[in-house]
Amino acid sequence: MLSVEQAFAAMPLVAILRGVSPDEVVGIAEAIHAAGIKIVEVPLNSPSPLASIARLQPLRGHIVSGAGTVVTAADVDAVVTAGGQIIVSPNTDPAVIGRAIALGAVPMPGVATATEAFAALAAGARILKLFPAASYGAGHLKALGAVLPPDAVLLPVGGVGPAQMADWWAAGARGFGLGSDLYRPGMSPADVGARAVAAVAALQALR
Repeated sequence: MLSVEQAFAAMPLVAILRGVSPDEVVGIAEAIHAAGIKIVEVPLNSPSPLASIARLQPLRGHIVSGAGTVVTAADVDAVVTAGGQIIVSPNTDPAVIGRAIALGAVPMPGVATATEAFAALAAGARILKLFPAASYGAGHLKALGAVLPPDAVLLPVGGVGPAQMADWWAAGARGFGLGSDLYRPGMSPADVGARAVAAVAALQALR
């Protein structure tokens, strides 16, 4: 089984499939994987998100999946029961982070300030989602990185696509979450795959 750490090391991009349905999630995920992305997030405000996560489980040999918009410990339980390996949140909640770790999942809490970042680290998280990234800018991420420990990974999410990656990478980002730049409801697997190829190429140019 592919671990979150292995998947992130191979390609530090998280595909955020907000609005995906269970009937289409496998085809979309396979197209994303073919492009080189190995981490798939299904936000909990998508249609039947736990069913989508469950349908992704036969792909665990080469895809890591889990949920986004996870805001309660009860949500964590439900996601892990469905097979999710990542717990992505828009905020920093030590209870959510702690529950994810206790169940063997990898938390990716949302942070905006140094206070939130250090609270997330103290709770056990190591991959921190700067959200919404576009509201703060690459300079904000660089300033945060200057005071955070070396093992903290800053992942800009929200308004960051392939065209903006270079500026964020130069500021210290070491991965990205891709939402509407990669997937929007109604898009075909081929269209999503083409966008994923472009995103992977943009990131590989920076590594």
